[in-house]
Amino acid sequence: MELEIKHDTYNQRFFAILDGKEAYLKYIFTGPNVINMIKTYVPPELRGKGIAGKVVHEGLLFAQKNNFKIIPTCSYVETYIDRHPEFSSLVTD
Repeated sequence: MELEIKHDTYNQRFFAILDGKEAYLKYIFTGPNVINMIKTYVPPELRGKGIAGKVVHEGLLFAQKNNFKIIPTCSYVETYIDRHPEFSSLVTD
């Protein structure tokens, strides 16, 4: 499945549209170099296809490339980082 993930800087989210439905990772800046990743959402009919992981991965790559730290308020983001420790250095208190 080819999934195009877009970054909407105005609304502070990463999102993908599949079958007319939107999956997203919402974030807010809590400091000049700190992003709080607050919510991941995938419509029920699209769950179990790895979409959330791809959207979160894109958000984490963005943080990494821009030397941002993250606060993984969203439990899915926290779990994703636990499973992908290469992103653990991004986490801040």
